[in-house]
Amino acid sequence: MSETERVPLSEVRDLIVVGEPLPFRVLDEPGRLLLNQGQMVATESQFETLVERGAWVERPQVEAVRAARAAVNAPPPAVATRLLTLFDLWDTWTHDFADLLRRARKGRALAGEFESHSDALTRLVTRDADVALYICTRQDGIQPALYPTLHAMHCAVAAALTATQLTWPPEQVQSLARAALTMNISAYDLQATLAEQYEPPSQKQLDALRAHPHASAAMLRTLGVSDALWLQTVEDHHEQSDGKGYPRGVVPVEQAALLLRIVDVYMAKITGRAGRAPLAPVLAARQLFQQQGMTPQASGLIRTLGVHPPGALVQLQSGEVAVVSRRGKSGPAPMVATLSNKQGKPVVETQHRDSATPEFAISGPLMDARSFSRVLPERVFGMVMA
Repeated sequence: MSETERVPLSEVRDLIVVGEPLPFRVLDEPGRLLLNQGQMVATESQFETLVERGAWVERPQVEAVRAARAAVNAPPPAVATRLLTLFDLWDTWTHDFADLLRRARKGRALAGEFESHSDALTRLVTRDADVALYICTRQDGIQPALYPTLHAMHCAVAAALTATQLTWPPEQVQSLARAALTMNISAYDLQATLAEQYEPPSQKQLDALRAHPHASAAMLRTLGVSDALWLQTVEDHHEQSDGKGYPRGVVPVEQAALLLRIVDVYMAKITGRAGRAPLAPVLAARQLFQQQGMTPQASGLIRTLGVHPPGALVQLQSGEVAVVSRRGKSGPAPMVATLSNKQGKPVVETQHRDSATPEFAISGPLMDARSFSRVLPERVFGMVMA
């Protein structure tokens, strides 16, 4: 799209109401989708971050909105705010962290900022771990431009919860979470490109992928990171216990790096990309055991998330389609929220079911999710206020 068809986001501030659906799409400087029409800017700081990133909107959409409002003599909406929910806090954290990664790649960030963002993530997970896992698993309408940020966040959540379940010391869990957030910092742009690329990676891209663990650790050192476990975990997060990993093929490998590698692979499998549909979590878990065996890291991850983690779409014995809302309190059967009637037809009303009840037991993953591609967390959890 030509420059004349781009309208900087700063020039349409009068058309945006914080906390309300956007009337147009928001794109980043290269033209990748950041926010779709109907999504929202949660806070003023998020709006300012988007402006700093060079965000813009399409002129035809802007003109259509202004014309529609002029036709009904509607004044521009007043700048308004609403009470934030826990889901708003997650959205804000994601966009703030994306901005931090962007500044880091330009050498304009400090190790302390990553530590602060990691601590903020930990607080969000502590607020409600099932909500955190739901956000990581559901991944409605994931945008290629944000894929590197979201993948890092998803891995940090799953890795930290698994390490905690494995009773690792808190300082090790903290270093692991920070490593998960930064393991791909040197390959951020490449990850975004691959997420929207249909053809297989080129040899040049493959070479960059193989080199990125070392490059990411080196970049973190230049930003002031001195935590040895954090750096080593980033350096070795693609190494394997049999020496067949990369970039160095070293053995032995620290348990933090082994866990992060498994989490990285699992989360990549359940995330859709341009040329690949997401894999159902239960199938990703099955592949994980087939490829890795019953290692402490693999079994720990599945025990932590559940075979059907929060956010997974499932089929019930009742015939209903449901989304997992919370892990089972005393066993493997989770709580679910229905999305359809007993004939499998989408409905608006949601019923909460305990899949430990035979009638509502999970018969398997939902294999065709096209009719349920977007499930708002508010429908499942209600309005969880910040």
